[in-house]
Amino acid sequence: MLTRIDLENFKCFERVHLPIAPLTLLTGLNASGKSSVLQALALFNQTLSEDEHSTSLVLNGSIVKMGMVPDVVDEISGRNEFGISLEYDQNTYSWHFEGDRQDMSMKVRRVHFNKDIHKPDNLKFLLPPDITSKTTLPDMLNRLTYITAERYAPQDVYILRDDKRTITVGPNGESAVSLLYWGRDETVIDGLAVQDVANNRLRQVERRMEIFFPGFELDLQQIQRTNSVVLGLRTSPETDFHRPTHTGFGLTHCLPIIVAALSAKIGDLIVIENPEAHLHPAGQALMGRFLADAAQSGIQILVETHSDHVLNGVRRVVKSDEGITADQVFIHFFRPRSEGGSQVISPLLDDSGNIDYWPEGFFDQFDKDMNYFAGWGE
Repeated sequence: MLTRIDLENFKCFERVHLPIAPLTLLTGLNASGKSSVLQALALFNQTLSEDEHSTSLVLNGSIVKMGMVPDVVDEISGRNEFGISLEYDQNTYSWHFEGDRQDMSMKVRRVHFNKDIHKPDNLKFLLPPDITSKTTLPDMLNRLTYITAERYAPQDVYILRDDKRTITVGPNGESAVSLLYWGRDETVIDGLAVQDVANNRLRQVERRMEIFFPGFELDLQQIQRTNSVVLGLRTSPETDFHRPTHTGFGLTHCLPIIVAALSAKIGDLIVIENPEAHLHPAGQALMGRFLADAAQSGIQILVETHSDHVLNGVRRVVKSDEGITADQVFIHFFRPRSEGGSQVISPLLDDSGNIDYWPEGFFDQFDKDMNYFAGWGE
């Protein structure tokens, strides 16, 4: 399991050290660096999936498009290089990347494994081959699922992607329907499968979606003699199945997250931006509970969220004492660098779901608004 991410001179950070738990929530103000943490991991996934023998970090590809070197190097304290360290299964892996200002990829300057320094001239999955053969880190990074906030719009027809190469839902959820169709008969891992329906991916996804959208059913049909399928959705047995373009955005924005989790293996890492998008507050709270269930089952979840409802959904699971525990959840609150002081504050969660410290700006807008209406504040 990934237990720590360190960034040096990457984007808006001079240095940041983030402990990572089975479920980690990144919160905070806009443009404070939350997405940068997720993008650092996505860069590894992108590079490893495009060229396993690459000696450069691919900044622009099918997962993320980060621009040129000045776009990813901290312009205040950095020059032409940055560093990323990952602590995984009690080992520390560190990379320093460098490039010229006009470059759209960055060469590996050096690789550290624990305290040893290795030359970057012969790498496999960005590690010296003798280290690659001894660790499952490359497999985890290869299988990493990165879901951005800009998810695929509802479609009338979904193209079936190569089933041998489709191992995630894709950064925009564009492969979610393919992954569901090709793996419709695959079983869901113990601990995440709902017990009152058959344990196959199709029925499990349908049942989990029904928790968010009562009465939900789905229908997947391949168009004869094509590599396309049509997806039918409904939330009442009294209606016909509708095309996704005639249903609420909440359904199709939620679906890739559900498919990703129910397609994952134990030890996989799923990284999600704004899982609350297009969901009613009650649905956002249910999303927090679902993510807690996924993390409890052995899938590692790293989430960027602006929703106090997602946070409270997680807190309720912790308090219930029927799922994830407080020590399996980390919360990191990001502050703009311009405000001075630490860029990241990490409030602690206890077994009752209480949070020990609420810094200014940490899900406190409701209280501020209520105080204003009561005549107690500005």
